[in-house]
Amino acid sequence: MYFHGTSKVNDKGHLEIGGVDTVDLANKYGTPLYIYDVELIRNRARGFKQTFDDLGIKAQVAYASKAFSTVAMVQLVEQEGLSLDVVSGGELYTALAAEFPVDRIHFHGNNKSREELEMALTNNIGCIVVDNFHEIHLLEEIADSLNKKVKILLRVTPGIEAHTHDYILTGQEDSKFGFDLQNGQAEKALKLAIESNNLDVLGIHCHIGSQIFDTTGFILAAQKIFTKLNDWKTALSYEPRVLNLGGGFGIRYTDNDEPLSPDKYVKEIINEVKKQAENYQMNMPEIWIEPGRSLVGDSGTTIYKIGSSKEVPDVRKYLAIDGGMSDNIRPALYQANYEAVLANRVLEQPEETVSIAGKCCESGDMLIWDLPLPRAGSDDLLAVFCTGAYGYSMANNYNRIPRPPVVFVESGSTTLVVRRETFEDMVRLDLPINERVKN
Repeated sequence: MYFHGTSKVNDKGHLEIGGVDTVDLANKYGTPLYIYDVELIRNRARGFKQTFDDLGIKAQVAYASKAFSTVAMVQLVEQEGLSLDVVSGGELYTALAAEFPVDRIHFHGNNKSREELEMALTNNIGCIVVDNFHEIHLLEEIADSLNKKVKILLRVTPGIEAHTHDYILTGQEDSKFGFDLQNGQAEKALKLAIESNNLDVLGIHCHIGSQIFDTTGFILAAQKIFTKLNDWKTALSYEPRVLNLGGGFGIRYTDNDEPLSPDKYVKEIINEVKKQAENYQMNMPEIWIEPGRSLVGDSGTTIYKIGSSKEVPDVRKYLAIDGGMSDNIRPALYQANYEAVLANRVLEQPEETVSIAGKCCESGDMLIWDLPLPRAGSDDLLAVFCTGAYGYSMANNYNRIPRPPVVFVESGSTTLVVRRETFEDMVRLDLPINERVKN
């Protein structure tokens, strides 16, 4: 059994996180319930940021808030001195509601609307990560109308795709994101942006994948980008002030996952950027990175109550929980794997192998297949680990199931940061069939 962060078994044999008994939390807030280990988030954030500071490297560590965005989470990011990535008007609004420093907000996205860009520029956010030619022209137009000069990064696709230990190098990446580095698109975009009176090109951005367990992909990406930067230094007299190598740092979901510690990722990235800058006689750029899942993924645990069961002789036994794809769609969406225990009987030995079914009206709503557990019944609580990234942020109201609450735990204290959705919340925007809408 693997315990993340402050998780442990207390003297009652219950799962404890942040010094708080999860059974007590379930009794107080109900289930399903998202629990976040704040100390683990803080330690992970410091692991990335402190390494840059210790090595004297100018940098920004920006939390990729798509992994988990709430006002409280954004405020926690600010407490740790990180920057913030947003990818929509909603995420930007959340950041503004949390009073996050606007100069440390970076706005991503492959199809930012005029309204979203106007919102970003009106609020003077720190940087726009430009994704395509349409955005360049739209951003120029808006910036000109507001009499502003906007700091941007150009997102490029370096022809490297990294997922875990698998690296694919292609001449021309097939991606909906960014300007291709090899076919001339990136150079054309850079030239347009440099010549604009309204755009200040801080540098280059790339993102090569997710759940990356070593540094090979980041090194290859830096090498390919610097090769092009050397060409642009000659052709366009351009050197970047910022190089953003994205995120994708992996976490441990199961025994099959072996991620590096934050400082190891950072040290390897710094060494390679230094090497390339010296090789091409360029100034050392400021390094930006974008951890998302790696900050919050394994800090999150979801508690469910077990309900019905079904045994198919000589096939399998199903245990149903009071949540499922409405609060964690990842298993149904792309076969994500998780580990789990009975939160109220952690130390008891497994007696059977069961499969955990969600309550949604879909045969594909299966959370975990073939999980060893003690014999469990309807009074038991299931704790599913590593649900902190893309659980709450992808939660939905399928079957009109309310979204769960979120609690932060730290040093024995509990803070409710998102209340449980109610049935009334779900119909709040509904209108009756006889409601007349005036044009």
